Amino acid sequence: MDAMELNSQHRQFSIKLWPPSQNTRQMLVERMTNNLVTKSIFTQKYGTLDKAEAEENAKGIEDAAFATANLHYEKEPDGDGVSAVQLYAKECSKLLLEVLKRGPGKMDTKEMVTPDNTTALHESVFDISKGQRAFIEADEAEELLRPLKEPGNSFTKICFSNRSFGLGAAQVAEPILVSLKNQLKVVDLSDFIAGRSEAEALDVMNIFSAALEGSVLKSLNLSENALGEKGVRAFGALLKSQNSLEELYLMNDGISEEAARAVCELIPSTEKLIVLQFHNNMTGDEGALAIADIVKRSPSLEEFRCSSTRIGPEGGVALSDALGNCTHLKKLDLRDNMFGVEGGVSLSKALINHAGLREIYLSELNLEDDSAIAIVSALQESAPHLEVLEMSGNEITADAAPAIAACLAAKEFLTRLNLSENELKDEGAIQVSKAVEGHVHMKEIDLSSNQITRIGARQLALTVVQKADFKFLNINGNHISDEGIDEVKDIFKQSPDLLGPLDENDPDGRDDDEDSAEGRGSEAELESKMKNLEVI
Repeated sequence: MDAMELNSQHRQFSIKLWPPSQNTRQMLVERMTNNLVTKSIFTQKYGTLDKAEAEENAKGIEDAAFATANLHYEKEPDGDGVSAVQLYAKECSKLLLEVLKRGPGKMDTKEMVTPDNTTALHESVFDISKGQRAFIEADEAEELLRPLKEPGNSFTKICFSNRSFGLGAAQVAEPILVSLKNQLKVVDLSDFIAGRSEAEALDVMNIFSAALEGSVLKSLNLSENALGEKGVRAFGALLKSQNSLEELYLMNDGISEEAARAVCELIPSTEKLIVLQFHNNMTGDEGALAIADIVKRSPSLEEFRCSSTRIGPEGGVALSDALGNCTHLKKLDLRDNMFGVEGGVSLSKALINHAGLREIYLSELNLEDDSAIAIVSALQESAPHLEVLEMSGNEITADAAPAIAACLAAKEFLTRLNLSENELKDEGAIQVSKAVEGHVHMKEIDLSSNQITRIGARQLALTVVQKADFKFLNINGNHISDEGIDEVKDIFKQSPDLLGPLDENDPDGRDDDEDSAEGRGSEAELESKMKNLEVI
């Protein structure tokens, strides 16, 4: 009988110890449950769990241990499973001991080990971002990344942020990442090449990109790396291989027009994308067209941030049109751009479709009254569960106050409102305060720098001080008289922490236009005029 026949017979009669049968797994769960409820040396010291809590944790322990051992076995599929069984037993023992030490009744249900949440006792996150920013070279990388080389590790998320990788460190990381890429779900490479020359940084990015190519990631963070077009393309291999991304972060990355086009070109599919963030880039109108194309291809988008990106009216219109397709949107942040009236009106048309919107940040967009009115009118008809509305710094005057008030009156779940740095004056302040009178969820209102005097300030104070859960009123930077300041402080005497500072108030402030304090008449006349105001 030759060697091939002997090997064939050996394979036919070898016994596979992995995976265990379902009966074996259930038997182990029952045994661990019994250990958690029965008096022993450990339970005498830490206490026994009740039956329901013990059984839930036992199931979670077994599930976590099985996942780890099975992953180990898949890397050695030709083995007999002995090492997988040993790892399975070791993991069960380790996690069981941690539950015993934790004791009964010391965690909420989110902290229990369950089949859907095994990370509480079973490490899955590898994070080196804590501490001061530092350069990493080869020797330190060997030591720092050692846990990632341990057989059977269950890391699904890695965070290399806040450490600057040199070429030597990247070469150490490369084979480790290759070995892990089939189990990784979340990769955070934000701020990981700080202080490196362009040539070295591009080499490092190319190494990481090639090592992670083909991974099936849910979340990828490449922020704070000053990528530009060259950096985006250095990550081309990784980006091209991603078809299941749910979160993509490219903040403070120098995403210019060319870089935005590169991102649009390289990502093959964004159908599953839920979170997309482009904050603090130099995208401009032309770059916004590329981002709009990405957004248009992201029907599942729930959170979109494109703030501080130098987008003007043309890009604002394109982006707004694309957002009209994202009907699942919950959070929208477009702050600090230059949409203007044209971009704002286009945005208002898109918002009609956003019934699930919870937070919207539209500060410093140069909206002015016309587009501000269009936007709040659209929100009044949609977004029934809106919680946060920010529209500060948009040159909004009291002429827009009735439309704003009507929108606010319809948003009973509103918790935070920011209309600071506008020109709402007392008329607007009073209409806003009356609109939110019955809103029990309201916690924060910011109407600072709005040319408000004593009357508007007092009305706001009287409205919010009665709310049980209210946290903070900011009316700083207005034109409240000294008597008005004393009056407002007296209203808050039982809860002074709810009132923000008033150190920038200018009691002698005057408007520059004809609608000044003199033009409107005395405070008494204004108070009489506004007394019976109703929000329609």
